[in-house]
Amino acid sequence: MRVLLVDDHVVVRAGLRALLEGEPGFEVVGETGDGEEAIRLALELQPELVLMDLRLEKGAIDGIEATRRLAGAAPGIRVVVLTSHGTRTDVALALAAGARGYVLKAGQPEELFRALRTADAGGTGLAQEAVGLLVEEVTTPGGALSDREVEVIRLLADGLSNREIAATLYLSEATVKTHLVRTYRKLGATNRAGAITEALRRGLVHLG
Repeated sequence: MRVLLVDDHVVVRAGLRALLEGEPGFEVVGETGDGEEAIRLALELQPELVLMDLRLEKGAIDGIEATRRLAGAAPGIRVVVLTSHGTRTDVALALAAGARGYVLKAGQPEELFRALRTADAGGTGLAQEAVGLLVEEVTTPGGALSDREVEVIRLLADGLSNREIAATLYLSEATVKTHLVRTYRKLGATNRAGAITEALRRGLVHLG
């Protein structure tokens, strides 16, 4: 199985390369820390699998958006998410974007190998923690906003654009978009106006 590594930490990529190349059946054919380059490399190299981190602060798009674009451009290439962040919303967003697996970096190597092999065979490879988080997402409506999400919705209510919010919070625009998607979901909104209205109703923001 030919694998493309996508993680913005060079040391992490080196560790993953050593891990995969030491396991029979895997070959690392490329690596990058940038979401847009990941799409370009995947289309060029045509690996069976892409091992994708969710947090790609160095590029213009994050792992969720890169997964979504890759799923649309090359559905035959399976994306497996490997991340240190494990929230129920992360799992749901990754799978909705087209990921065929979700594994936490804190897990055992065998979980990673199993998820990759399952995805390559056409299934969905989820670590046990991810399964539990996904069940929570499906069975628990709404959910409390994180401190960062509250910051984002308050700046949104102040009329700031995604770019201005990113500059204010020292984040990438892609990360701001990810926070907004989660915030909309938790607030039960489909657009900015609806999110702000619901945030006002809950007392999360105060105009004027």
